[in-house]
Amino acid sequence: MSAEIITTEDLRKFKNEILQEFKKLLEEHQGQPPKKWLKSYEVRKLLGISQGKLQNMRARGTLPFTRIGAVIFYDYEDIRKMMEKNQEKKDAIFDYA
Repeated sequence: MSAEIITTEDLRKFKNEILQEFKKLLEEHQGQPPKKWLKSYEVRKLLGISQGKLQNMRARGTLPFTRIGAVIFYDYEDIRKMMEKNQEKKDAIFDYA
């Protein structure tokens, strides 16, 4: 078995490769929660809304949900779609026609 000498330059290259991989992973998942299903407190935190507002969104059908026992779950993809659907256009505020 032959021995292999590792230089400080080899270690620097390895460090840079690892950092690039971490950056790539962070960019791919930036702004997305690490899981598909979110509980109510997570949705409130994500959207910056109160418990009452979230309850109104459920009651009006604005945001789909799944109830298992006493726990309510929301699909992250449904939240994203709702946000896109309700996104206002830049000029919509001044459109009086």
